Amino acid sequence: SAFAPAQDAKTTTSLNAFESEIGAQAPLGFWDPLGFLDRADQETFDRLRYVELKHGRIAQLAFVGNLITRAGYHLPGDISLGRAFADVPNGIAAINGPDAISTAALLQTLAFIGFLETRVMIDATGESQFRGDFRNGFDFGWDKQSPEWQTNKRAIELNQGRAAMMGIL
Repeated sequence: SAFAPAQDAKTTTSLNAFESEIGAQAPLGFWDPLGFLDRADQETFDRLRYVELKHGRIAQLAFVGNLITRAGYHLPGDISLGRAFADVPNGIAAINGPDAISTAALLQTLAFIGFLETRVMIDATGESQFRGDFRNGFDFGWDKQSPEWQTNKRAIELNQGRAAMMGIL
């Protein structure tokens, strides 16, 4: 009819392909404000999701570590000859400032992180259920759970990682 509102045609974009992925949930739904997935295929999406998961795990460790040291809890003993862990300042001051750890200690820490990244936190068996699944033959009860439970736990981990990435800023 002449006065009926025009119907908008439904268009399909590459973003629609990822709207049902784990992590696209309330309150934001699928959110890609910088357009990283505008022309992405499934392989690119899976890689970016793996990177998000990894960064989220690291941020969770960093956030909890920051809370613990700011609460006054430190490892016992010395970080270097004659210098206790408790003498190292909190936050960014631990690596940058007058009381920061030495450059050699920082390089040693970065080398250890590189070792973990390339030799430990990998899918050693090739049997992972999804990218970022590093059980490597150990079950921990995961396989006994329903697919719905597993999906829910993966979504929770993504959201907690997202919150930690914001919190550690």
